Amino acid sequence: MVVKSIKPVLANGVEVTPRPALWADVPDEQWNDWRWQMSHRLNTLDELSQLIRLTDEEKEGLQAQGLFRIDITPYFASLIDPDDPTCPVRRQVIPLGREARAFEAVMADSLAEDAHSPVPGLVHRYPDRVLMLVTTECASYCRYCTRSRLVGDNSANFSSSDHEEQIEYLANTPQVRDVLLSGGDPLTMAPRRLYNLLKALRSIPHIEVVRIGSRVPVFLPQRIDDELCAMLAEFHPLWLNIHVNHPKEITPELSRALDRLSRAGIPLGNQAVLLRGVNDSPEVQLELVHKLVKNRVRPYYLYQCDLVQGAGHFRTPVSVGIEIMEALRGHTSGFAVPTYVIDAPGGGGKIPVAPNYVLSQSPGKVVLRNYEGFITTYYEPTDYDRSERSQLWLEGRALGRDEGLQKGVADLHSGKRLTIKPEGFDALHQRGRAGGITKRGRRNRLDSYDELNPNR
Repeated sequence: MVVKSIKPVLANGVEVTPRPALWADVPDEQWNDWRWQMSHRLNTLDELSQLIRLTDEEKEGLQAQGLFRIDITPYFASLIDPDDPTCPVRRQVIPLGREARAFEAVMADSLAEDAHSPVPGLVHRYPDRVLMLVTTECASYCRYCTRSRLVGDNSANFSSSDHEEQIEYLANTPQVRDVLLSGGDPLTMAPRRLYNLLKALRSIPHIEVVRIGSRVPVFLPQRIDDELCAMLAEFHPLWLNIHVNHPKEITPELSRALDRLSRAGIPLGNQAVLLRGVNDSPEVQLELVHKLVKNRVRPYYLYQCDLVQGAGHFRTPVSVGIEIMEALRGHTSGFAVPTYVIDAPGGGGKIPVAPNYVLSQSPGKVVLRNYEGFITTYYEPTDYDRSERSQLWLEGRALGRDEGLQKGVADLHSGKRLTIKPEGFDALHQRGRAGGITKRGRRNRLDSYDELNPNR
């Protein structure tokens, strides 16, 4: 697929994306006002047909009932190729009729976020960090949105009392050290409301890092002004992850927005989603990561598309993502290679998926291959003594955990546990032994290393 690039033009000595004729008469002062952009978003067939030669299926999607919300900022709409239905920008924001079709394993809440929400809008899946949903509003709406059950619904927006309940939970949960603000898009919030949220988070001593996930720099770079950057800089350490899926989205306007954020001391990452017909090729992904790092944005995650309503036609086989990872590793700098992950259906969290570079293992040796197919042997030390490891690690405290937190594979390595068992495993395997007790009085459940080795 050949994608037409948009050549920037000069306006008052500054490179800008050329505007379609629809907005040719809009004064620069209005065009560069983020509030004007938000209040002039496109969302109907009549409006979009003035800008784009719509296909029959796009018309079907724009007229369908019950589909995910449509809103496109004039700026982002100006990146759409009006004559190319395969334009990667167009594919992300213009609905198709096929969105209404169900597909195998489709789910409303594929990541089981609701099941991990101790209070409304707060998702506590990992031991030391939480996802804090602060709004349901976005500048524009991605057709593959993983929270389409919630995002874009003004009636489901989070209130001040919801935010207070979230803050109270965080203040009373000392193991949380990292909070990610998302939604919706936090940077669409009223500036004062966002400021108050960040201030409340910074008042909690055990919260070390605050992160914001936002596509506003991409959909609405006009929002990233000096005033916003100065406000965000008050709350360091503060990180921001943007969401760029295709090189065409990296415009002079976005580059200037990212430069402002970087100069405010905000580390930037990118989270992309692997989308069929948009960025599912090594060539597009290589160009994307190179443009990102030129703008001081580190590629962070490449997500496998989630199993949500409306996203079926965007999904690719996992093998496509592995092929892309194979093509990136060794062909660009290591920090330009994102981690390819599947956010596990059912709430298992992000699972990294990568090509296999370990070919074989034997005592003292590991056989490895590189991106070219070069095969080598790494010799391991033969005198390594696990007892020399940090006592904190051996006691299971190295990760800052306590008995109230969920356990994981790390506990198997540290010796705190011998097994991890599915729910109901012991009851299923009692085989008639009442209460799981053997005739010799020993419990029929050995998941603790200490139980197996009482004299350790």
